[in-house]
Amino acid sequence: MHGFERMRREMVERQLCPRGISDPRVLEAMRRVPRHLFVPENIRSSAYDDCALPIGEDQTISQPYMVAAMTELLRLKGDEKVLEIGTGSGYQAAVLAELCRKVRTVERIEALSRRAQEAAREAGYQNIEFIVGDGTEGYAGAAPYDGIIVTAACPSIPQPLLEQLKDGGRLVLPVGERYQQVLTVATRQGKKTRLEESILCVFVPLLGKFGWKD
Repeated sequence: MHGFERMRREMVERQLCPRGISDPRVLEAMRRVPRHLFVPENIRSSAYDDCALPIGEDQTISQPYMVAAMTELLRLKGDEKVLEIGTGSGYQAAVLAELCRKVRTVERIEALSRRAQEAAREAGYQNIEFIVGDGTEGYAGAAPYDGIIVTAACPSIPQPLLEQLKDGGRLVLPVGERYQQVLTVATRQGKKTRLEESILCVFVPLLGKFGWKD
């Protein structure tokens, strides 16, 4: 077993399973996605550590547990169309690509989007579309979505994202203050939205028209 493969398996066994991640498809995706390809080369030896890591542009790649927890909350079965807001490193998009039919991911920083696309290509993913733009507005061109995931902190739930969900679709995002949020699931039920709160978390702020201002 190669070193990085062993590190991925240890990540799942030591970080994810003991904390309650139980969806077998999510666990297998976390075993498969080469996280080290999505971090800068000089910190690849730390790619599977139990923490967030810097990726440049004042952004981070999320802690493996947080990626798994958010992914599990989407409850993906395999044929869904998913929108990600906040491409960052591209790692979360790759995990989603293992679990659904098509991923579209929006990033406001062009350099990050470009590097994420290169990493995804190196890892062999062909079902991810990379978009540069204001993620708080979603991506209406391919709506509606079965699931939407936001990997940055929101002061409130951006209305365009709710509008771009299919009936029964799930939106997973951190909502709260700038330096502490609650992982929240918004499920669209006709014209109504059902909200569920999960764990406390800390993400970089989501900047844009329906997010935080610079």
